[in-house]
Amino acid sequence: MFTRKSRKTANRIDTLIGAGTRIEGDVVFSGGLRIDGEIRGNVRGSGAEPSMLVLSEQGRIEGSVQVSHAVISGTVLGPITVESSLELHAPARITGNVSYDKLEIHHGAVVLGHLEHAASATRTVELKLAKSN
Repeated sequence: MFTRKSRKTANRIDTLIGAGTRIEGDVVFSGGLRIDGEIRGNVRGSGAEPSMLVLSEQGRIEGSVQVSHAVISGTVLGPITVESSLELHAPARITGNVSYDKLEIHHGAVVLGHLEHAASATRTVELKLAKSN
């Protein structure tokens, strides 16, 4: 009679890597992941659902990051690719290139690398040369 559809929200955290935990190797996850510890490897969201990464002030990633949504307050040493929205909160420190669709940078966050809007990466550039006399 009354049924409630199960919806997975983008704000839900399914997995926690706690402070004091260090993972050496790639991490592939679905849903939401919060990192308070350290990962030495690539972090990638997978699956049909959007992936959400939350990296706390104590969190650290040494490797590439590929997710749908990210909120970063910690340190990332490597490139970041975010399909949708990226929030950088103080004292975030990113050393690597960042590709995003929507970007929000709070005062005190630092990016040492190139910022590239995802739409501009897929846009083709056409050059027309003028005829010489």
